[in-house]
Amino acid sequence: MSASDEADPPGPVPRESPATIRSPGAGDGAPVSEFRRRKLEEDAQKNWDLFYKRNTTNFYKDRHWTTREFAELKACREFEAQRLVLLEAGCGVGNCIFPLLEEDLNIFVYACDFSPRAVDFVKQNPLFSTERCLAFQCDLTKDDLKASVPSETVDVVTLIFVLSAIHPDKMKQALENIYQVLKPGGVVLFRDYGLHDHAMLRFKPGNKLAENFYARQDGTRSFFFSREFLENLFRQVGYEPVVNEYVQRETVNKKEGLCVPRVFLQSKFRRPMK
Repeated sequence: MSASDEADPPGPVPRESPATIRSPGAGDGAPVSEFRRRKLEEDAQKNWDLFYKRNTTNFYKDRHWTTREFAELKACREFEAQRLVLLEAGCGVGNCIFPLLEEDLNIFVYACDFSPRAVDFVKQNPLFSTERCLAFQCDLTKDDLKASVPSETVDVVTLIFVLSAIHPDKMKQALENIYQVLKPGGVVLFRDYGLHDHAMLRFKPGNKLAENFYARQDGTRSFFFSREFLENLFRQVGYEPVVNEYVQRETVNKKEGLCVPRVFLQSKFRRPMK
């Protein structure tokens, strides 16, 4: 397994029930030892830092699809001249933020990531400007976002293929942290792995850490969300669900002659108005 099986959609994708997806059989087998579980949790930041050391900025494609998939990035302004304030939680090397900064000149981005190396790559990008972006290292499960982002000032938070990398027991803490900097009425735009995605089916026995939570060979981890689990998680923190849909499509690997099912969750949650 690579550190991500993320696939960026090439165009509009069908939104269907995942009922047609077969139940995964791989990845179960003998349970992972408690020692390995603890070690993976302790080394989570190191393993992601090593991932970016190996792959630098070459692993992910720039996400030019975000404004198409998430109309709120353009439509949430109260007036045309409003400067949009965005938090990219889990920014990686900037594959989402730099296309946004190029496309929208009236936007300011707070960009944080678990990996210090990833943040350094963001700062080294020729498009990076301190006038339009503040990049900083942050563990969303324990560091206070308000140390870098003023309370209740963010219009939109993007949480794209990020929450799945966090231990399920700590996901609520991350969402509570984000909640504190989001404006009342502000939204979280979410996209991540859905239950029974092909990446889940590919795990070999001995990699299952917990229900729907798996370890990759490089030590990074991935959780696969059901719609019910995700909605309940956000509701516990106080968010209101607006949209919470499965995105189902197929990825074709012409070289290997494979056609594999991909299942994602694409969702929007709002912090209620006071």
